[in-house]
Amino acid sequence: MIFRFGEQLIPVELEEWEADPGPAVFLTDSRNADQMLAKAGIIYENEIQLTKIGFCRLENQQECVVGTLCVPKLLDVLGSRYRMYLFVNRTNVVIVDDDNFSERLIRRIQQKRTHQGETKERFIYNFISEFISRDLEMLVAYERRLLRMEEDISQEHIENFQSKLMPIRRELLNLRSYYDEIMDFTKELEENENGFFLKKQLKYFGTLTDRADRLMSRTNHLLEYAQQVKEAYQAQIDARQNSNMQFLTVLSTIFFPLTLITGWFGMNFRDMPGLDNGYPAVMVLSVVVIVICIIIFKKKHII
Repeated sequence: MIFRFGEQLIPVELEEWEADPGPAVFLTDSRNADQMLAKAGIIYENEIQLTKIGFCRLENQQECVVGTLCVPKLLDVLGSRYRMYLFVNRTNVVIVDDDNFSERLIRRIQQKRTHQGETKERFIYNFISEFISRDLEMLVAYERRLLRMEEDISQEHIENFQSKLMPIRRELLNLRSYYDEIMDFTKELEENENGFFLKKQLKYFGTLTDRADRLMSRTNHLLEYAQQVKEAYQAQIDARQNSNMQFLTVLSTIFFPLTLITGWFGMNFRDMPGLDNGYPAVMVLSVVVIVICIIIFKKKHII
């Protein structure tokens, strides 16, 4: 599939483009990548393997700029990713994608953008903007989940808390690394080492860098907030444990003197006073000890 640059991205057939070759976006899959690269005048000697793409990176070569994009799926951040190659020379852009993700992005650009692709710089800006456009909304959803978890902690609803928080932290860490890669990617574009981009158009890549930086800052904020929520949960657990220990301490303090009394009168020495009729006195003494302990605990606000 080929889209010709202009005020709008216009899809054209290969025969039409060959009759009037001009700046265009070539969208292809890995099976036809070599053919499309040749049509676009791009020489790439390495093997194209989408499955081996593990992160976003940009590499400057003599004949072209080669980028790899590894984009998380918004509904499954820790799962499989969209993997693409992005080739750029002085005239054309070639995107290699086996998932039709790039085609969906271009269709969205055609529907939403007034200025779709007057230049390759503008197109790359629109393309990257489109696949990070919903990320802020996703981060807001993470924030709401953490807010609900914090409210649950304040109401002492902490069942399965760890199993809920740990996936959020892993996903946020994954996203932070991804935004860091996007920042490096767009900075490399902005540096324009090979001079493939017009200087007056480099502002678009700077805007992308700023957006990725804001997304990463928001992600860092959410990670810090998740840590605070975890600390609040741990404080709640500690408070429960302290309450349990306090209860056990009160019981131990009450029963210790009773154990002493029963141990003393349980020795059964022959000349021991009260051995014959001391049971009522021991009962009264035990009750008095319990009452005194309770009064002391209440004065000290322990119970």
